[in-house]
Amino acid sequence: MKKLMIVTSYFPPEIGAASNRIYHLAEGLKNDYEVTVVTPLPNYPTGKIFADYKKKFSLKTEENGITINRLWIYASVSKNKFLRLIAMLSYSFSLIWFFLWHKIPDKVIVQSPPLLVAFTCMFFLRSKGRKLILNVSDLWPSAGLELGALKEGFFYKILKKLEAFNYKKADLILGQSNEILTHVKSVTTKPELFLYRNFPEIETPNLVENKSPKGKIKMVYAGLLGVAQGIHKLCKELDYNVIEFHIYGSGAEEKAIKNLIDSNKDLHLFFHGRVNRDELHKVLLTYDLTIIPLLNRIYGSVPSKIFEYAKLGLPMLYFGGGEGETVIEQNKLGWVAKESDYDDVNSVLRTIRPKDLNLDLKTAIQNTARLQFDFNKQLGALKKTL
Repeated sequence: MKKLMIVTSYFPPEIGAASNRIYHLAEGLKNDYEVTVVTPLPNYPTGKIFADYKKKFSLKTEENGITINRLWIYASVSKNKFLRLIAMLSYSFSLIWFFLWHKIPDKVIVQSPPLLVAFTCMFFLRSKGRKLILNVSDLWPSAGLELGALKEGFFYKILKKLEAFNYKKADLILGQSNEILTHVKSVTTKPELFLYRNFPEIETPNLVENKSPKGKIKMVYAGLLGVAQGIHKLCKELDYNVIEFHIYGSGAEEKAIKNLIDSNKDLHLFFHGRVNRDELHKVLLTYDLTIIPLLNRIYGSVPSKIFEYAKLGLPMLYFGGGEGETVIEQNKLGWVAKESDYDDVNSVLRTIRPKDLNLDLKTAIQNTARLQFDFNKQLGALKKTL
């Protein structure tokens, strides 16, 4: 059987879109390839090596027919740019050591960002006989600039050069949005391009009608509580006269959200912490509506939650601008609020009646997901390209 390697900075048991995306890709390819995944010891989003993996320099396991090599990393989610650079460099050095001592297959899929990690792979693995596939999920460093995490200057210019190098050395680029592929074409026309959405491979559940108490909409957010999502600010801006808001997840804003709840006991605002993915899917079915926010519009970003929630039949309020709006509107998955406009979020919520969030709407969303967001159909097309 042919061999294929996937190099990624995120992989289960870590949570988040990147982890889920690569896991499902590896699962989908294992029937056609001997798949090896190379990834750091699990540490995201806490910035600490998970308890089961502490005191290990590296670990090789076989899980569900996939060989997983977990390498050492100096784990950190510090806002200090120097410490974050050290973290990326540490994994890059571990990758170089791994490449030196292991036979690398002829096909390698590299996850980007992080740019520096992707650069390490594209530089050391470039070979006339090897096919390098770059899986681009976000447009760094421009996304960092839009988020305020980066500023224009010498460091930004270096990152732009790394980005261009990665694109030009790739034979095939997988982009999760049309905006990403358009951006790549503006840099280089060398690689073949493939739109690879983050469609989830999950069972579509049986749907039931929910009844909200006192006519209020039960709205939920589930996912990372980071700077990009802006959940803490959202909590402060929502009109709780028409909704109750439930939050699941963990991340940098978790403490601030808990403090807000503790100091505002009268708000219909609830924090439930982090739950595993299977349990979360069951819990989400009890809610009327989910919100998918981005603090600022990020060019190239299409949150993977859109496709996952569609399979669950969960109506959505999208609040992030860009291509995500188009996906919601074209597929009639819910409502859209103007990016960064909290007054408009509340205005849209006031127009949604609990009876609008009925079983017919949820069934229609789920049927759309079956037709338009089919993981196996997309995977089949990708296999032909690989």
